[in-house]
Amino acid sequence: MNTLTQMMSHRAQRMEKEEIKAWTKPMERTENPSTQKRAWILDPAGGWYYTWLNIMVIPVTYNWVIIICRSCFTDIQHKYLSVWLSLDYLCDIMYIMDIIASFHTGFLQEGILVTDRNQIARNYVFSAKFRWDILSILPTDFLYFRFGIHTPSVRVNRFLHFHRLFEAFDRTETRIPYPNAFRICKLMAYVFVVIHWNSCIYFALSGYVGFGKDAWVYPNISDPEFGRLVRQYLYSFYFSTLILTTVGDIPSPMQEEEYIFMVVDFLIAVLGFATIMGSISSVISNMNSADEAFYPNYDQVKLYLKMYKVNRSLKKKVIAWHQHLQINKKLTNENQILENLPEKLRVEVAVSVHMSTMSKVQIFQNCEKSLLEELVLKLKPQVYSPGEYVCKKGDIGREMYIIKEGKLAVVADDGVTQFAVLGEGNYFGEISILNIKGNTSGNRRTANIKSIGYSDLFCLSKEDLGDALTEYPDAKALLEEKGREILLKMNKLDEALAAELVAKQQELDNKMRRLEVNLDSLQTKLARLLAELESSAVKMWQRIKRLEWEISLWEDETPDRAVEGK
Repeated sequence: MNTLTQMMSHRAQRMEKEEIKAWTKPMERTENPSTQKRAWILDPAGGWYYTWLNIMVIPVTYNWVIIICRSCFTDIQHKYLSVWLSLDYLCDIMYIMDIIASFHTGFLQEGILVTDRNQIARNYVFSAKFRWDILSILPTDFLYFRFGIHTPSVRVNRFLHFHRLFEAFDRTETRIPYPNAFRICKLMAYVFVVIHWNSCIYFALSGYVGFGKDAWVYPNISDPEFGRLVRQYLYSFYFSTLILTTVGDIPSPMQEEEYIFMVVDFLIAVLGFATIMGSISSVISNMNSADEAFYPNYDQVKLYLKMYKVNRSLKKKVIAWHQHLQINKKLTNENQILENLPEKLRVEVAVSVHMSTMSKVQIFQNCEKSLLEELVLKLKPQVYSPGEYVCKKGDIGREMYIIKEGKLAVVADDGVTQFAVLGEGNYFGEISILNIKGNTSGNRRTANIKSIGYSDLFCLSKEDLGDALTEYPDAKALLEEKGREILLKMNKLDEALAAELVAKQQELDNKMRRLEVNLDSLQTKLARLLAELESSAVKMWQRIKRLEWEISLWEDETPDRAVEGK
């Protein structure tokens, strides 16, 4: 019995150890970062992967362009056989390397890059790309032993690796700064490939029908002028271009094969023309919509001015302002352009663009970075025309301004005499957005500021600053202290008035605190009274229920006693 017990205990311990190993091994594999770093994993959003995609464009394009050319223009195949074979097998090696790279390319799962080799391999093997890639590297070159070394058409399965070409085009379109120009270039490349294939098929069809048999086919290659390889390709390419562009000036077909070829080409031409026009229209539409997103629609403004018969001088100002926006690429709706971005990305973009400007403002220096980031999102760009006043003396200051570009003049009341010129990086009106006690100017503008030319300014309103400072009391105290220092230097701070206002504010704060304490005490007493009232109501309800029960018993006993008395 003891022996049996020991055997069972040993077996249980062994099973427990195996179970622990089974659980700890995968944890070590996933949690050990050193093993993951040593593994060669490509990030599909990284630069190395994008570079490899662009490299793979070369062999894919080579196979799509050269194989058909060698199959139809046999002289090219015969003259440069060693070159073609070398390039063929070099492309095959790159195809195999691309498959290996796919086994080492991570994929995103719920936004997280998966770097586990087993999961990557499983994801790739069960995808359609793997099937196309395997079919594209099948060793069909062994068919050379049956059909001969001069039949490159046995390598047509190399076309099946085309998905790399389209993936590279899509990645490039999202990375380059001029996607519309790239779309046009891509469209022209597709057109060239279609014409190239058509010219090769035309030359092969001419050889099948007979060179020089009629006016439609390629002339007799026994003629030295038409026997040259360059002339054969250029003539075929030119003839195919005439057909596919439906320009005309081509001989009428004579044979049935020629009629079939022409009909198919005309159908391709109609489809291609519609595709090209649609693609170009889409590109132009995208360009126009992009311009409308960045710049206001001037056509509507012109129609409005014409409808209400605005005078000519004002029209010139409006026209000059729109020209300034278009020529200098100025934005007036920056916040609307970025509104579709996630908040975190919008903050990062705004900080990257405007943080250097915000950090130049004296009162915002040494403030918390999170406060500056929040204020950057609240900056509103404004453009002022030549001679336009930004603010006038005596106006109530509700915002401050930061000069991004242009020049502003501090002028006298006559609007001509200039006291100073403010340039890029300068700011003004910062005191007016802070409620500093003792400010003798009373938050009113103390100068006339006029734009000399076109000026780009950032505006920060008092309300936006107040909203941001509610969560940063320390920063608010720091800003007010800096504002008081500036007012002292300008002799516009009444310290006695400021002390009086501070004392009144403290008195009000004390009263508010006392009121809050009394309110808390009253709320506590009220809660206690409500609790006592609720307890009394429960007791009263229970007493009433008991009385009702006793009355019901008394009523039941009364008839019984009456019967007994009779």
